[in-house]
Amino acid sequence: MAIFGRFSSGGAAEYLVVGLGNPGREYENTRHNAGFMAVDHLAARAGIPVQRIRFKSLCGTGQIAGRQVLLLKPTTYMNLSGQAVQEAMAFYKIPPERTLILFDDISLDVGRIRIRRKGSDGGHNGMKNIIYLSGSDAFPRVKIGVGQKPHPDYDLAKWVLSRFTAGEQKLLREEMDRIADAAELVLAGRIDEAMNRYNG
Repeated sequence: MAIFGRFSSGGAAEYLVVGLGNPGREYENTRHNAGFMAVDHLAARAGIPVQRIRFKSLCGTGQIAGRQVLLLKPTTYMNLSGQAVQEAMAFYKIPPERTLILFDDISLDVGRIRIRRKGSDGGHNGMKNIIYLSGSDAFPRVKIGVGQKPHPDYDLAKWVLSRFTAGEQKLLREEMDRIADAAELVLAGRIDEAMNRYNG
């Protein structure tokens, strides 16, 4: 269903699509990096290289769903994600309503997603910093399920920095196309349709 164009370096970005995560090989394929994985999948599908270093991020510009989009992977580390997002928003004069955030959610099982038009940070430190620095919670978002802690006393930081099992990776790979389809609907201004279709 996706309507993706090819890479384009020209034209100002109309929308931001931001995947949250931590930079560095030691964080690859960890639960906290589900947002990075989603942006990588979007980029591959759209033929957009996300290699430029700008806005304290790795980024790339191209067409998705007929929109000129800047894909962003902040390299600030998760807790300071707002620095990168705010910088890119200010440069392109893009409001929160046109800044889609993709990030991990431990309250959802692996293989589940939840789309929201806006809302609180839900205890997620990356979203907390974005909302704090921007002064707004009106960011559409796709929450990507990474599974709950094995038991309530399990250390949260240890859990989100743990890697997915082989079975979970398979579920996540299958989910990435749905995340990309949902992102396309949001960018096309059809977020209600996205929520109705993909919120389980």
